[in-house]
Amino acid sequence: MDFNVKKLAADAGTFLSRAVQFTEEKFGQAEKTELDAHLENLLSKAESTKLWTEKIMKQTEVLLQPNPNTRIEEFVYEKLDRKVPSRINNSEQLGQYMLDAGNEFGPGTAYGSALIKCGENENRIGAAERELIHTAAVNFLSPLRNFLEGDYKTISKERKLLQNKRLDLDAAKARLRKAKVSESRSAAEQEVRITQSDFDRQAEITRLLLEGISSTHAHHLRCLHEYVDAQVTYYAQCYQYMVDLQKQLGSFPTSFTSNNNQIASAPVLSNTVPPFSASSVPLSTLNNPIAATGTTDYKMSSSGTRKARVLYDYDAADSSELSLLADEVITVYSLPGMDSDWLMSERGNQKGKVPITYLELLN
Repeated sequence: MDFNVKKLAADAGTFLSRAVQFTEEKFGQAEKTELDAHLENLLSKAESTKLWTEKIMKQTEVLLQPNPNTRIEEFVYEKLDRKVPSRINNSEQLGQYMLDAGNEFGPGTAYGSALIKCGENENRIGAAERELIHTAAVNFLSPLRNFLEGDYKTISKERKLLQNKRLDLDAAKARLRKAKVSESRSAAEQEVRITQSDFDRQAEITRLLLEGISSTHAHHLRCLHEYVDAQVTYYAQCYQYMVDLQKQLGSFPTSFTSNNNQIASAPVLSNTVPPFSASSVPLSTLNNPIAATGTTDYKMSSSGTRKARVLYDYDAADSSELSLLADEVITVYSLPGMDSDWLMSERGNQKGKVPITYLELLN
């Protein structure tokens, strides 16, 4: 083993000299060479860029993958240079549950059919989310990470060297001020010239690296545009998927409030309603399937009443409505001027309005 004692001693002396100079500066007992204002501004800009890049990158990772355990696992696989195992995301998991439930309840039932449609839609949303995460990782997160792990590490290394060169220069200046003998003073002046040259050279190297921060900002701006484009594509796809799903499920009442002030989600129309041609129905009745004369399934009997089976429990919002229990059979009829989404219902001597989407009209 080659062990250079002289070099070790010289390095130890240099380290000790820097430590003494740094300590005296902290206590105000030694002069300190200040960097020029331009270089200080560049250093501040680089530090700020590093700080905000870290925050933006970490929060973007949280947004794209909310599960901290999964993020840690992906980080470990990345450090081990191994491929992250494929896993389904939350939307795809929900879609699979809906598909399984729909098939078990029966695709021929209203609820089962709706679950299958929703499950297929959740799978499409999951695929779109997977594409967003991939695009964001490649076009946005990777450039930010490359800056932090590459360019900024180089800047930090050169900045540390600049700090050491400054300490060497100020220590040499301190020895020059203390030198009294002409011979030692001449040696001290020579040391100051050398350390000043080293300091100036390192300051120039550091300055050139720091001026590249502006180019980094321009590059990150392009990456940000690509990330926004990926988000626009993702949200547009999700919106279109939901619009198409809504059309498949049929029309919904806007909303209503139950007795405990919870907003109930609108159930779907029963899939037992036969299709009808819009061209054969007057425009005034298109929004009222009960009143549409072109259909036979919704046509009332000669007495104007009809039997209906309740599909879901319903809590009346006020005294004008009637609370329902799933699977009970009631009598329903329409009144002139009623909202097309509602029917009057009777159960014994009880009467009240009920939403038609909670009913399956019986033949």
